[in-house]
Amino acid sequence: MSPSAFPSPGTSTTSSPAASPTSAELLDFVREAAADAELVASLPLDPEGRTWVRLEGPGGSEAWLIGWPPGTGTGWHDHAESLGAFATAAGELTENSLAVRLPAGGWKTLELHEDLDRERRVTAGQGRAFGRHHVHEVLNESPSGHAVSVHAYYPPLPLIRRFSRTGAVLRLEQVERPEDWQ
Repeated sequence: MSPSAFPSPGTSTTSSPAASPTSAELLDFVREAAADAELVASLPLDPEGRTWVRLEGPGGSEAWLIGWPPGTGTGWHDHAESLGAFATAAGELTENSLAVRLPAGGWKTLELHEDLDRERRVTAGQGRAFGRHHVHEVLNESPSGHAVSVHAYYPPLPLIRRFSRTGAVLRLEQVERPEDWQ
């Protein structure tokens, strides 16, 4: 798949409306995009900060090609009501997640029960899908190498909630809207 296979936002590739993509379809998309060596090589990499390029995902989903310098990460966050998937194209990412659905709103601090933590290593060629209200952090723990990944969300992200974590205590710190990151 060449970069031209990923039209810019607002470009229609079909004349009929697409059905809402499933998490499995998002996963297929991110895996296919992550396997596209030309697309991955087109991403400018910065030695200090994450870089990203927006892609058009399937069925109106929001998708991103992201470069991760050594030692960078997202911090704890969720994607609100959006389904999602990501695949690693180069390097290795670590995903720490919580095996619990958080309340949608009305709280600032939660005490988590034991045994909710999950850790996954997602190496080049691997990916994973997740459902709504999935709380996680994604990290490039390599001391020397960049990682590159592809992410897709449906519906397009209405917001991201950012959290801090100290032991078993999770605190809501910030709510970001699309205008904050686009």
